[in-house]
Amino acid sequence: MHPLTCSLAGAALALALMPIASAQSQGWPAKSIRMVVNFAAGGSTDVIARSMAQKLATTLGQPVVVDNRVGAAGNIGLDVVARAAPDGYTLLHSSDGPILINPHIFKMETDVAKDLLPIAPTAGAALFVVARPGIPARTMAEFLAYARANPGKLNYGSAGSGTLQHVAIEMMMEAARFNAVHVPYKGSQAVLVDLLGGQVDFTVDLGAAIPYLRSGKLRLLAVPTRTRSPLFPDAPTLIESGVDVDLVWISGVYAPAGTPQPVVARLNQEIARIMRSPEAKAQLDAMAAQALPAMTPEQFAAHQQRARDRFGGVVRRAGIKAN
Repeated sequence: MHPLTCSLAGAALALALMPIASAQSQGWPAKSIRMVVNFAAGGSTDVIARSMAQKLATTLGQPVVVDNRVGAAGNIGLDVVARAAPDGYTLLHSSDGPILINPHIFKMETDVAKDLLPIAPTAGAALFVVARPGIPARTMAEFLAYARANPGKLNYGSAGSGTLQHVAIEMMMEAARFNAVHVPYKGSQAVLVDLLGGQVDFTVDLGAAIPYLRSGKLRLLAVPTRTRSPLFPDAPTLIESGVDVDLVWISGVYAPAGTPQPVVARLNQEIARIMRSPEAKAQLDAMAAQALPAMTPEQFAAHQQRARDRFGGVVRRAGIKAN
């Protein structure tokens, strides 16, 4: 068939299918919605998803059922949603790791930039640069001076190679011009245990260390976000400490590529409204997290692509590989 004929035939088919997709989206939702969470029940990604699902169910008039699909550093959940019908009845709630870092260190079935459609961000996670009290540094400035004067003497723990903690600290070391030894663990809780026990010198924590920071068992050096933490307003940001690192680690809702635009727009609007509610704010405050300014799906997609490119550069320069 002539190429022009093929193009015309494809355009005609797309036009013919448009009324069908429009009609389907006008009746949405007509049945229950599945929200896949690619991490285990009880974690922050899951807790936010379950609370949001309850409120979405009330708004949409249909059940929203959370389905935990765990494994392969979050990739299994991505694959489930990417292969689902793009009809608005299968969604994904994921933290940033599988979306921003995994494409650079795993051979993935899902192309996150093409197979998943960003709908809306849900929350920004707290991040803290935390050290054991025994190190000879009480401030971030003292820590940097000691680390630069003693290259390779300090070590840091992460939840595993290629995880948020690992990549965030590599980013920090690159910007601050110092080196430390990476100690990978199987999960962030194990890092915290050894940090408290003195076997690890420092880490980037996602909030589990907050009780120990308040009690003085661990030392908060800085926060790697643009603004200071309302929980610890005396702790400087890394930027204030002369380290050009600004990390906003967020979770968000995604759908299979091709999901009808009216469905995506409705979900974006409802999720933004839910996450700005007083109930959501109270829950996020308790988790040391915060709701983010509303983004359109296009803005969210652009934000994620910029962040994915940025993390990809760090992964390549540091030579990070999966466990």
